[in-house]
Amino acid sequence: MIYTIPLMSTAAQSLTCPIAGLQCHIWLRQLSTGLYMDLTAGTAPLLRGILCQNDTDILRNPAGPLPGRLYFTDIQGHDDPSFSGLGSRFLLRYEDDT
Repeated sequence: MIYTIPLMSTAAQSLTCPIAGLQCHIWLRQLSTGLYMDLTAGTAPLLRGILCQNDTDILRNPAGPLPGRLYFTDIQGHDDPSFSGLGSRFLLRYEDDT
């Protein structure tokens, strides 16, 4: 199943949401070189300063605690995400392995 994580179109944001049964904290920030993400699952930091790219798995670790795919998708083209289109053009999705 594919879940869409709700985002706002702001240059920096922080949110907490359940992913694969874990309470996850996501921090997004727009820099001049792209959109970057930090991700914590429970109390364990999983990612720090990861560059977000279109249709690229952010997790990249099949042995990690989140057994699926976390990625941005551009529903209007093939661009990498930027803050101005978050939640509308650029969607953050989690696809579980079931």
